[in-house]
Formats: sequence, C-alpha cells, structure tokens
Amino acid sequence: MARRILIADDEPDIVTSLEFLMRGGNYEVRVALNGEEALRLAESFRPDVVLLDVMMPQRSGFEVCQKIRENPALRDVKIVMLTAKGRDVEKDRGLNLGANAYVTKPFSTKELMNTVRGLLPGDE
Repeated sequence: MARRILIADDEPDIVTSLEFLMRGGNYEVRVALNGEEALRLAESFRPDVVLLDVMMPQRSGFEVCQKIRENPALRDVKIVMLTAKGRDVEKDRGLNLGANAYVTKPFSTKELMNTVRGLLPGDE
C-alpha cells in the first residue's frame, strides 16, 4: 500500500513541483490549497506525512499543525513545515507545535525526499 502525502500549500508552482516529486517517489498525493482544506483532508485522507506551508489562507500552517497534534486520530501523522520563513523563531515555533521537520524554501528536492523518507519507517 502506497504511503500517503498531503501537500498543503497555496502557491501553484510549488504544489505542481511537490506533486510531481512525491508521485515520482510512489506516494499517493492529495493537495490542500488553504488551511481549512488541509485540516479536512488530514482527517479524511489520513496521510502519513503532511508537507505544510506556513503562510496559507484561512488558517496558517502553524494553526494546522497545532490542530493536527490536538487530534488523537492523527497523532502518528508526520509534519514537515515548508516555508520561506527561515528565522529561528519561526522554526522553533513550528517544532514546538509538533512539526517533525522544518524545511526552508527554496529547498533541495533531494533534501526534501530524504526528510520524508527518514520520517517513514521502512522508506529510508
């Protein structure tokens, strides 16, 4: 069974490249273009990993991260924050809210794939 990835980002070019990258890694992919949609899809799709942009409409990635962590049914979901906000204070906030990793844009596709694989047992 393919691992599931939820991409939550409102930037079309980034979504397209992430979708291509993750599908190429044999992951099943769903896309959310805002924070509310990300929360709905997290509950219905039950991803293994969420690639979560910080700056999104309706709810920020920080809010989505916090809501996912508050939901016992989603406790095993891994969260990778993807953002242009690379200051230590933002990174610390994301990790303190429960993100498993924090990747700053622009990012290396190889680095991102290694991060995702490293979070999924058996996918290293």
